[in-house]
Amino acid sequence: MASNLDTLVTVFGGSGFLGRNVVRALARRDYRIRVAVRRPELAGHLQPLGKVGQIHAVQANLRYPASVEAAMRDSHVAINLVGILAEGGAQTFDAVQGSGAGAIASVANDIGARMVHVSAIGADENSPARYGRSKAAGERAVLAAVPTATILRPSVVFGPEDQFTNRFAGLATISPVLPLIGGGYTKLQPVYVGDVATAVADAVDGKTKPGAVYELGGPEVLTMREVIEIILATIQRRRMLVSLPFGLAKFKAMFLQFAPGSLKLTPDQVALLRSDNVVSDAAKAAGLTLEGLGIVPDSLEAIAPQYLWRFRKTGQFAHRGA
Repeated sequence: MASNLDTLVTVFGGSGFLGRNVVRALARRDYRIRVAVRRPELAGHLQPLGKVGQIHAVQANLRYPASVEAAMRDSHVAINLVGILAEGGAQTFDAVQGSGAGAIASVANDIGARMVHVSAIGADENSPARYGRSKAAGERAVLAAVPTATILRPSVVFGPEDQFTNRFAGLATISPVLPLIGGGYTKLQPVYVGDVATAVADAVDGKTKPGAVYELGGPEVLTMREVIEIILATIQRRRMLVSLPFGLAKFKAMFLQFAPGSLKLTPDQVALLRSDNVVSDAAKAAGLTLEGLGIVPDSLEAIAPQYLWRFRKTGQFAHRGA
């Protein structure tokens, strides 16, 4: 019987937040893993996730098809995890999430490799946000080149190194007020990064339906206000939550898009919050969800305390009087 060690999986964007979890999940299943990233010298943290020689990083940039082709040489499966939350220089939504996804799929088709493409629930050609439209363009390009590809659309992903819960927790340590864009009524279905990584590994195992689009969400649908309240309760801090209308938020984002770190907010991110980010009824009915793959999703309240404790005033261990 063939071993997974005979299968070479190339993971594009494997050094990022979701990437390291996907690489870990694949390594545990004994796949050989080639991680294609723009800066392979910064991907050394992936080596301890597998056995000696199991994980190898190579250089690739989705804007340069020749580098994609070189990274894919002799691969059996391609996984695309590359995504950006904000544009910068040549790294535009269309170049990375649209044309870039198509470049990977084109090479996969040429060499006969299977493909798993991670998109987002917000993917919609009619989305008010360029992010959502580029994600939809990427899906179209992938399925046009590899009709049997598996598309995975997660909702907002949370976990130890995320730019979501950590961002709000960090803001809560420096500001007495937290804004609720659009009143905080946007609905999300936060999904744990470990569950998404398991779904990706299952797709590589061949457990998903060819050409199907899966929507991955956690066990609860929460408003943005509820998410922030959970974060504040987890880090044991009380902050004032102030409603910020979409129009005013967009205006402020015109300036905050140039801000550093957790203060950064772009007009496109504001536009994205105008739409709910939850698993559709159609996906549930078709079994194209985490539950359909036999994965029981973990909740935000169950996982967040395991890593957000560092934002508490007392750290991980609170002093309790006798």
